[in-house]
Parts: sequence; structure tokens; C-alpha cells
Amino acid sequence: MDTEAYLKRINYHGSLAPTAQTSRELQIAHLLAVPFENLSIHAKQPIVLDDEALFKKIVERRRGGFCYEANGLFAALLRSLGFNVAMLSAAVAGAAGEFGPDFDHMTLMVTLDERWLVDVGFGDSFREPLFLDERGEQAQGERAYRIDADGTHLILMQRDGDDGGGAWKTQYRFTLQPHQYADFEEMCRYHQTSPQSHFTRARICSRATPEGRVTLSEMRLIRTKNSERQERVLASEEEYAAVLREYFDITI
Repeated sequence: MDTEAYLKRINYHGSLAPTAQTSRELQIAHLLAVPFENLSIHAKQPIVLDDEALFKKIVERRRGGFCYEANGLFAALLRSLGFNVAMLSAAVAGAAGEFGPDFDHMTLMVTLDERWLVDVGFGDSFREPLFLDERGEQAQGERAYRIDADGTHLILMQRDGDDGGGAWKTQYRFTLQPHQYADFEEMCRYHQTSPQSHFTRARICSRATPEGRVTLSEMRLIRTKNSERQERVLASEEEYAAVLREYFDITI
């Protein structure tokens, strides 16, 4: 792990001490620099789950990735800085509240004096680590998060609106059992190949910005700034490639 190159990739210049504040600043920096994207799947480029391959893709080739890639490599970065990190299996909630299979998503647990839920691979979600053992509301900007206990699982909940009037929505459920890359390989392969996977159905590239978010969803460019949304439809694949370069510094 070339830690210096990784930190340069995410424009991070802060403390390297393994503290809660450092993990917070690293997660924010990562989300602002590394897009959540599935473009390799649509370019028929195989996704390899090991630190070396992911480093070459995300750091050297300045790409992004989906959960297994972004969180897997971020875990390696944190470990290189002295953090105690575990890869966790999560099942993503569907529109009707049902859960997908185990290993549908990879999230992370960082153990310091307290345990934290860390995630740089779930798209438009929490920007700062969450207290893992806190069952009350944890506010972040105009959103709030909550981690509920349900038997052997913990459930991540999200509510939009800083006035407290929004409805709580289930994001994913997970356990605290540590896992390795090999445990995620079957679901990673499924998401690359199955027509039932939403990752094979449409291209997505999305990155947090200081004021909101920029997303390229197939031929739609969506920009959100201070809660104001602008959207336009791209006219051609040439324009798509130009937007990908302009907003994400990516060339496929």
C-alpha cells in the first residue's frame, strides 16, 4: 500500500493518527474524491477483489468503484494507518422494505475507544462515521441516521429533512462478524453478471461535492447544490464521455 499516493488521490492533508477525528476526515475526503460507479461492469472489465488490483484501479487509474471496491480499499488504507478495521456483510433494503441476500453490500466497522460504522461505498449516504453502539438519532446536515438493533442484526435507518418531519427509511442490515474479500466474491460476481442485479441494468457514476452531489445516471446528468437540483439529458455517447471526464476525471 502506497499510503502517500492514496492520500494524494483523495486530497487528504490532515492528521494520520488513528483517531475518530482522522477517520471522519478521511471518510469525507474519500467521498468527495472517489466516485461511486459501476462503469467497469458495462465496459466488461472484471472486478478483482484484492488490495493491489483495487489500488491500481482507484488510485493509479483514478477510477471509482462500487461497495466492495471502495470500502475494501478504504479498509486497507485505514489499516495502513493503524486503525482496527473489519469488513462487514450487509443486506440492502428494497423498496418494499425487504432485504437482499447477505454480502449484498460491504460496510466497515472501525474500533477505537468506541466502535464506528464507516462506509464510502453506499452512494448518497452518511458522510461521517456513525457511532455503532448509539441507538438514538445521529444528525448530519439535513439528514439523520439511526442504528436499530433487531435480534442478531443491526439496521441502518435514514431520515431526510432537518425539521424532523421526514419518514425513516431502511438502508441496510448487517452483523458485526468480520469477513474477508473471499466471502464477498460470489455476490460481487453476481452483481457483475446477473440481469437481476441493478448494477448490470444501467451505468451510474456519482460523487459527493461540498455543496451536494453530482451524478451521471445513464444519459441524465443530475447536479444538486444546497438542496437545489438541476437535471439535463445528454444527447450522445460523445457528450456522455465528455461529462464523465469533466465531472469525474474518468475516461473509459
